[in-house]
Amino acid sequence: MNDNFEYEIREARLDEWEDAMALAWRTFQKFEACEYSPEGVKNFLDFISDNTLRKMFKIHEYHLWVALDGDRIIGLISLRSGKLISLLFVDEKYHNRGVGRALVETLWDYLRQNKVNTCIVRSSPYAVGFYHKLGFVDLDCEQVDAGIRFTPMRKDL
Repeated sequence: MNDNFEYEIREARLDEWEDAMALAWRTFQKFEACEYSPEGVKNFLDFISDNTLRKMFKIHEYHLWVALDGDRIIGLISLRSGKLISLLFVDEKYHNRGVGRALVETLWDYLRQNKVNTCIVRSSPYAVGFYHKLGFVDLDCEQVDAGIRFTPMRKDL
């Protein structure tokens, strides 16, 4: 695949919800599920399949941005509770090509425009190094909640 490619990042449309969550599920299964208990895998699937989350997105209480290569969703990031990165996934064919960083920077721009000066994340084990490269610092050691493994992290903007 050519390393120089153009892609667009923008707020997701409602009709893109299913494709975005399908990308999240595929990527989670490939890179993260092996690090989680069966309870954690089920709870992750339940979270991205929850109709309440979709309803929150529909009324702009849950923000979702997508990265697109043409009309294909290649990445996504979402914001919950005003400053929490809720989901960040990039199609494996686009890993290490700047898409994840660009998605995070898009979210940071949104936070700054809304006078939010801190971004937090509950990073999966797979993404800890990525977030450290972006300047996030650990707030505590790795934790487990409902089978979901995460390290709480923070970045001041």
